[in-house]
Amino acid sequence: MASRILAISGGKGGTGKSTVAVNLAILLAENYDLVMADLDVEDPNDHILLGVQLQNEKPINIMLPFVRYDDCIKCGVCGEVCDTGAMLISPNGLPYVIPRLCSGCMSCYFACPTKAIVRGERTIGYTYETLVQLDGRSFRLVTGVLREGEEHTPPAVIAAKERALLTDGDFYLIDTSAGTSNSVATAMDGSKLVLAVTEPTPLGLHDLELILQLTSKMGIETWVIMNRSGLGPEDEHDRVVRNYGSRIVARIPYSKRIVESYVKGRPIVLLDPSSKEASMFRELASMVKEVME
Repeated sequence: MASRILAISGGKGGTGKSTVAVNLAILLAENYDLVMADLDVEDPNDHILLGVQLQNEKPINIMLPFVRYDDCIKCGVCGEVCDTGAMLISPNGLPYVIPRLCSGCMSCYFACPTKAIVRGERTIGYTYETLVQLDGRSFRLVTGVLREGEEHTPPAVIAAKERALLTDGDFYLIDTSAGTSNSVATAMDGSKLVLAVTEPTPLGLHDLELILQLTSKMGIETWVIMNRSGLGPEDEHDRVVRNYGSRIVARIPYSKRIVESYVKGRPIVLLDPSSKEASMFRELASMVKEVME
């Protein structure tokens, strides 16, 4: 696995995680052959913030079990090993598959004593690989997209991450989804550094502590970025960060210019490179490059 992997996360949604990610990607692309992975498969928006259209679609397929009823002995083992409720055992003992609930884990396939489970396939989402070219900078953006109505995000996260890491590059920037689910842990796994983006609100504080708990258990060095700094008290955030042996490396104030860049689909480091906000992102990129070498 690549040695330079940076993950950008944050327990709470809407903290500006993707804004931080795309601005850093542009700056890091000046020095590295960068591959960016948008693993927020339920709501990927890095391509929107970068103003590009997704390209090179590939389906994400998982195993879907089918039952050969002539071979089924009604033992119920398939229903016992299914932990998602996708294999429903009817009153007469025959199993029925609920495709939307199936995670494709194949437990039923391997557990069936008569090999009555047949391997099928279904598409749960797509991955894309897009060449981003902005003001003389270029990098690859790999995006995972889960189909609407699907219940299981990990297979889509794994597929998109694998595609990203198989793309030639010497620096991999991963933008995770919000929260601290197993999908977030899967996205961050193998990272050398995590940037946890938070905000000075009670919910931001609560979820910051959750993400710091997770990265601490995973043994990943974590820095904290305080976005919209100044909107509320930050003393408790400082205390929590210290308790987990982390540090706040940037305090980005609420900025109408960043909102404007968000609306225009043009990151602030390109829209207004001489601004205070762009300077803060450049300083952060320098810190990241130093620790990654």
